[in-house]
Amino acid sequence: MKISAKEEYGLRLLIRIAKIQNEEEGLSINQLSEAEGLSVSYAAKITRILRMEGFIQSTRGPKGGYVLAKAPEEIHIQELLRAMDGPLFDATFCNSHTGQQRMCTNSVDCSTRSLWRIMQSALDRVLEQITLQHLLGDEYNSDNRLQEILDKQILKTEEMN
Repeated sequence: MKISAKEEYGLRLLIRIAKIQNEEEGLSINQLSEAEGLSVSYAAKITRILRMEGFIQSTRGPKGGYVLAKAPEEIHIQELLRAMDGPLFDATFCNSHTGQQRMCTNSVDCSTRSLWRIMQSALDRVLEQITLQHLLGDEYNSDNRLQEILDKQILKTEEMN
């Protein structure tokens, strides 16, 4: 599984915007671009997606720029990743991998599809519990919080079996 550049930079820009102390002042595209080492045009492309999907909003004026559109604890990472690049697996996935034929030779009975579906389900169950708030601390604290979420998910799964 690969994390796309859009997902990585979308999340990083959102974290950077969320760390603004004073909501009266936003971060401009130039500031975001410089802070994350991105081209201005790529930062603009990512912020456009984030704005259109309702994660950030722009403010006008001399101290204008981008601010969060909702509180960090209301922004779920699963929603962000889906907005940036879509899910790892969805129902149309198999249509894109038919080889040289019109339909996949395994379209009726496919254990591979089962694997991708269960991976997506497991990933969704974990990511829907993680919010932007969980990622606003330093790496050590974020790591601990995220491990707690994963441990709880594993316990739930074990209890179900």
